[in-house]
Amino acid sequence: MLPIDHFLRAAVRFPDRTAIKDGDREVRYADLARQVNALAAALQDIAPAPQGRVGICAYNTVEHLLAWLAVFAAGKTWVPLNPRNGNDELKRIFEVTSPEIVVVDADCADKLEAGSAYRLTGKPGAGDTSDTTIAALIEKFDGQMPVRHDVSLDDLQAIKFTGGSSGQPKGCMQTYRVWNTCITSMLLEFGFNQDDRNLLAAPMTHGTNTLIMPTFAVGGTQVFMGPSKPESIIDAIERDRVTTMFLPPTVIYMMMDQPGIDARDFSSLKHMIVGGAAIRKDEVPRAMKIFNNALETCFGQTEAPQIAICMRAADWQDPENWASTGRATCNTRVEVMDGDGNILAPGESGEIVLKGDLVMRGYLDMPDKTAETIIDGWLHTGDVGIIDARGFVYIKDRIRDVVITGGFNVYPSDVEAVLGQHPAVTECVVFGIPDRKWGEVVTAAVEVRPGSNADAAEIAAFVKARLDSVKAPKVVHIVDALPRSPVGKVLRREAKVMFANPEGETAA
Repeated sequence: MLPIDHFLRAAVRFPDRTAIKDGDREVRYADLARQVNALAAALQDIAPAPQGRVGICAYNTVEHLLAWLAVFAAGKTWVPLNPRNGNDELKRIFEVTSPEIVVVDADCADKLEAGSAYRLTGKPGAGDTSDTTIAALIEKFDGQMPVRHDVSLDDLQAIKFTGGSSGQPKGCMQTYRVWNTCITSMLLEFGFNQDDRNLLAAPMTHGTNTLIMPTFAVGGTQVFMGPSKPESIIDAIERDRVTTMFLPPTVIYMMMDQPGIDARDFSSLKHMIVGGAAIRKDEVPRAMKIFNNALETCFGQTEAPQIAICMRAADWQDPENWASTGRATCNTRVEVMDGDGNILAPGESGEIVLKGDLVMRGYLDMPDKTAETIIDGWLHTGDVGIIDARGFVYIKDRIRDVVITGGFNVYPSDVEAVLGQHPAVTECVVFGIPDRKWGEVVTAAVEVRPGSNADAAEIAAFVKARLDSVKAPKVVHIVDALPRSPVGKVLRREAKVMFANPEGETAA
């Protein structure tokens, strides 16, 4: 059983159901499977050997999805190339992985050079009728079936790169076993069914792709929406009766700030899954009220994708759980460990560690980094947190992000949770800046609502009144825009670099 079998089985069981909805265009399961098989046969004709690497550089398009499924059906290894990344980063990933084939949409053509790789065009530009477009290959190989190779579950399905915010990006080798575990965990934890309509709003190169195969497995529909903006996501939910989606918290905050949001119809929503970063505790009840009590979350890393920990909507109704990420999912063991490798008791703080079939095989060509990260089968996440007596996991911060000021440990997430309650603050990030007196100074950078007259001192005083003077930021920078990743996640380390030599507003 391989990950692609979840889709192929669904195509047999639900041939006439709608697999894809892209505006007015709908594609049935039977037709999609025929196209996928044809394209997979074409990929094998170009490069017959199994496990060869195929890079895909594309935005969220039907052609991207076709190429993605065909890579799996051909027994190839997927290398995602997010076009939102910088050209230098894409070039490095390409050089490190050496794909034998690369699929590039026309609007991403300037993002990378194919070199010796066989270049295919995904979504073509106007008037492109070349014989190396996906459409041309599907027509040429129509009716053909790919060869089914004999592979091990420990062979590679994908090489996905970490964001690189903590240093050099690392290629995480995800096996067939990892993908099967992710798919079955999603199905069990979220309970998807054939009525689910998954909106492809966030990039398919990241967390969004983990929902595609579980949705296909039960006969659900993938919904495309074009350019992804807060207002267009809201429109798509209403128009296409979306039930399921993956979004980073930043986008959810922007959606909640849209005029008239409380009057919009979100009654179709069942699974509004927050990922990529933790949503602020104070925003959970508001988001629940707006989005049909459908807010859910899951935690994972590229090293153990997406769903090592899961919070269902029913559990997030309890205020005690608003700051939690949920509980361990099937096939994954989650513990808290001290620096000597001892598993800690409930309520004790330490590093979150994971073990199970969701854990990657290792980092590509980095045995030393692999050995540092996976020790005795335990994946060391680098996140500090606790697990309570009920099994709920509370993740504080990255270990390296803890601010040590005057001998006290300050977790940025604790400060951000209070900053986010300020009526003028729309987004914030907290970090430490070296200081001769304190060791580090708690520093914040915030975006404020247009027209707000809030100043740095008032914002700092707001935090100080709710926490204490140690945790209150000594310096607050009010900025037009915080640094963000290509998928919208606020980047703490980049913000810290921006303000390493503070010229901002002294708050206290």
